[in-house]
Amino acid sequence: MEPLLYYIKRLHQFAGKVMYLNVFGMAIVSLLEGIGILLIIPLLSLGGVIEINPASHKIIHVFAFFTKVPHSLYLPLVLGFYMLLIVGQNLIKRSLAIRDIKIREKFSQHLRLEIYSLLLHSEWGLFLRKRKSDLINLLTIEFARVIGGINFFLQLLSNMIFMLIQIIIALWLSVKMTLVILLFGLILSYFSKRFIKGAKSLGRRTSQLGENYMAGITDQLNGIKDIKSNTLEGSHINWLQSLTFRMSEEQMEYIRLKSSSQFVHKVSSALLVTVFIFVSLEALHAQEEQLLLIILIFSRLWPRFTAIQSNFEQIASTIPACLSIIELMKDCKRNQEFKKGTKQIFSNFTYNQSDIECRDIFFRYKKDEDKYVLKDINLKILGNQMTAIVGPSGAGKSTLIDILMGLNLPERGSVFVDNKLLKDEVILSLRQSISYVPQDPFLFNASVRDNLLIVKPEASENEIWKALEFAIADQFVKHLPKGLDTVIGDRGTKISGGERQRIVLARAILKQPSILILDEATSALDNNNENKIKESIERLKGKMTIIVIAHRLSTIRSADQVIVLEKGEIIQKGHFNQLAQEEEGAFNKLLKGQFEAAQ
Repeated sequence: MEPLLYYIKRLHQFAGKVMYLNVFGMAIVSLLEGIGILLIIPLLSLGGVIEINPASHKIIHVFAFFTKVPHSLYLPLVLGFYMLLIVGQNLIKRSLAIRDIKIREKFSQHLRLEIYSLLLHSEWGLFLRKRKSDLINLLTIEFARVIGGINFFLQLLSNMIFMLIQIIIALWLSVKMTLVILLFGLILSYFSKRFIKGAKSLGRRTSQLGENYMAGITDQLNGIKDIKSNTLEGSHINWLQSLTFRMSEEQMEYIRLKSSSQFVHKVSSALLVTVFIFVSLEALHAQEEQLLLIILIFSRLWPRFTAIQSNFEQIASTIPACLSIIELMKDCKRNQEFKKGTKQIFSNFTYNQSDIECRDIFFRYKKDEDKYVLKDINLKILGNQMTAIVGPSGAGKSTLIDILMGLNLPERGSVFVDNKLLKDEVILSLRQSISYVPQDPFLFNASVRDNLLIVKPEASENEIWKALEFAIADQFVKHLPKGLDTVIGDRGTKISGGERQRIVLARAILKQPSILILDEATSALDNNNENKIKESIERLKGKMTIIVIAHRLSTIRSADQVIVLEKGEIIQKGHFNQLAQEEEGAFNKLLKGQFEAAQ
């Protein structure tokens, strides 16, 4: 229950006084319903169904004003008063229901935005540790279960208030008979514990199965091309059949638990009511009007008992989801990228001619591993010059780029930008100055125009076309069905890989950065387009700092500095021609290997 109470406290902080007003409103509704039940006695007395001693009966004293009206007006007045109570009660209930939904929806929006904001402002390392599908599952299915748990708790609160008011009225009528009923209720609740435990256990299974489902479906849709090209449809359908069978079994088990709980509760309730009536008449010698009213009151309460039991079971099933979201929030808070308030101080400051220096950098993804991904990295990238980083696959090139952008922080050593330590506001300022073109270009399921404007919303039509022209993308964009307004599909699947790379490059140029980072940015292009883009990039030399990761060494001939990485260490550093002439050097071997492969 504790994980859910965390959200209830948050809801209380969010809603404030409105929550107290709703609780008070619930009490008024319950009281009006109790008064409505009490009105039955004057009606039955009038009809001669039961006889009441006016001098001694509590209810007659409460409704004594009815005895002062003419006999001909007695029935219309009682019935009118009863209708007034019912109308008033339902108007209040309607108002409370609307206000409850408003509070819940606003709180849901507030909580959803808080969680997403915490996630987006977390360190890059958190995204490397967690599966994307797990995060999607938490932000969608598990979050919906949390909101469901809050809703069940509010229903429980409403049922408890109603029950409390009705019990107070019953105690006023007869303390002994009410205490007997309450004793029976406590016995019933004791035997309900195992159902609540069962619901919590099933809730954990629901979370695990939902996580597995989301992970499998996400992976398979991401890899649909491989699945189809290797005719793996059958094996994946079998996987889904097996998983959905377990999901169905879990749901059936929950239904069996719920129906068993209701069966036990209703049979026990009937048994307890039977015993209660017998004890009241034979042992407590209850007056018939008292007994009738208490039976009426508790006939309204038994469904509430059932609802409360059901609420506890439903709440128990959402506890694992509540715990998962709390753990995600704690994890995000522990891994926040910047201190609170950092964002406010960087927006007007960017780096224009940045020298970036690495001093004694060591980095590894897991602290318990002996192997470092980067070791003893010392280098200086001069502003407005072109630096190329080369090396075999797995040498640590992309990791070094992540360090330079402040996505990963070194375990040992430091990065400096214009002699300022790379942290907090310096990282944010640096990123304002950077355009990054990754090895695997990403585009949103939107139009070409929207994909470009995401980095510079105020860009003019002319600026957009200039960026596209730079990336040799203007001609193919003009020939798209709707030009700039053509929707290019999920991750840009409606256009080719080379076209995706060119649009991402155009987006990077449109931002007008002072630092351009290209991570294999032309790997999907044909030689003709690659050469044209290489010429365009060379024209940028002296206007911005350019950092290039390249496997095709022919594309970096004009680099001012070439860094050669191998097994996480810098083994060579210098100008292209200088390194090419060092016959025993790693760079020369890389060049020879590519030349021989091209023959």
